[in-house]
Amino acid sequence: MRAAAIDIGTNSVLLLIAEVHDETTAIVERATITRLGQGVDAHGVLAPEAVARTEVCLRDYAQEIARHDVERMAVVATSAARDARDGADFLERARAILGVVPEVLSGAREAELTFEGALMGLAPVGEPVAVFDIGGGSTEIIVGTRAKIERAKSLDIGAVRLTERHVRDDPPSTLERREVREAVDRALRDAPDITGLPIVGVAGTVTTLAAVSLEVSPYDPARIHGAVIESTEIDRVVDWLASMTLAERRKLTALDPYRADVIVTGGIIVQAIASAAEARSLVVSDRGVRWGLIRSLANPTSSP
Repeated sequence: MRAAAIDIGTNSVLLLIAEVHDETTAIVERATITRLGQGVDAHGVLAPEAVARTEVCLRDYAQEIARHDVERMAVVATSAARDARDGADFLERARAILGVVPEVLSGAREAELTFEGALMGLAPVGEPVAVFDIGGGSTEIIVGTRAKIERAKSLDIGAVRLTERHVRDDPPSTLERREVREAVDRALRDAPDITGLPIVGVAGTVTTLAAVSLEVSPYDPARIHGAVIESTEIDRVVDWLASMTLAERRKLTALDPYRADVIVTGGIIVQAIASAAEARSLVVSDRGVRWGLIRSLANPTSSP
């Protein structure tokens, strides 16, 4: 079966078209930063320019899907659509473009899809395992085995949200970075206990830090998925990025220039989670919600 999944996030919109049989094989993978969640934390509504950027992306993805004889398709939306008062209007506009209404994921459903997708194609890392997904508006932390999720929590600490709240200076000041870390540490008090567990990081912040560390440019999922990065190396990369101006970060070939303004904040979230786990390293996953969603299309009764 050929299926397509679109994940409309706060910072980026992800497309996966795949052949799904006993295994899932990607045919097309696309990622476009549209910053749908621009200003949502402060104003509670979607910015018209952010909606326009996202609609352009969705039209492009609809054309890509039409070219690949897709049998099934699912579309989901996460934090920005959940939080914005006018989220329903955006969902209707997305339906007009794609032909299906995006499902606004609850925190629990997002955790389920993230966990299953993140572990696909990874070598065993030990169980139970903690998977974390840093988005633009929220971060999910999920603990479980490949057979069962044991506990999960969605926290309102995304890279876009915390950048908009705390970062004004360029480069970010020491005080701003400390404020971000304190906000993350406070939020993690409500997260599942991950002390001593192996950790798997998923989504653009983690894969970007890995790409910068490993000097992977252009981006190559095959080199990033399953990479193991030492926590000390994460610290080095985040400190290095934080020392640069935004203009300097945008020139780095391994860093998408549209992610350059939020990568330091995202990196601080990674550092805090690694510290909470007392982890010496983390495993990087290039997969996540869209991969879990593809699996659910092939087998609607499946669970992680």
